[in-house]
Amino acid sequence: MANHRRSKSAEEALREVQEFIEANGGIVKKEQLGELHIDYRRILEFVEEGKLVRIKNGYYTDRMDRFTEEELIARLFPDASLCMESALYAYGYIKSKPFGWHLAVDKNTSKSRFKMDYPKVIPYYTEPEALELGTTECSLWGNTYRIYEKERVICDCLKYESKLDREVFKEAIQSYIRDESKDISALMEYARARKVVKKVQSLIGVWL
Repeated sequence: MANHRRSKSAEEALREVQEFIEANGGIVKKEQLGELHIDYRRILEFVEEGKLVRIKNGYYTDRMDRFTEEELIARLFPDASLCMESALYAYGYIKSKPFGWHLAVDKNTSKSRFKMDYPKVIPYYTEPEALELGTTECSLWGNTYRIYEKERVICDCLKYESKLDREVFKEAIQSYIRDESKDISALMEYARARKVVKKVQSLIGVWL
């Protein structure tokens, strides 16, 4: 009888957790689960049994198939900005979807936030004063993201050229040159801020 009572208690606890997750949009933090007054060891048991999923340290859901990776990035990292290859792909400057999500984050952010198997996140730890430079919002894949303006993205690509695949770099620069909505005055502003004026003049200026 004791085992039956424990099994029933576990079922009730799981149902309560699932209803709580549903009411909170499908993802909850460990701290939120504390509101249910359920022994955390039981939560870990549910994870081991496959009844709950730990998306990453401190974040839980009941079903991974309820989210696309695009939704997960938008939900888990609302303070980060799409940058480098991810921003280039969002603007249509490169055709191939990058491996992993390239996100600009405050350099003081805990690195454990990005330890997750899926989706793959590639953080760019950025000085706070540079983090907000050229930040805007965009709607992509049914979600809202922070993203750098295209001119800031191009300047970052010039600044960190060595981190980019050569073909990706060339495709990005050529796409920007062809972009009829490009803003050269904004490009030069960001070039000064990111200290890449000479590279802009030599790699882009000759085509303008």
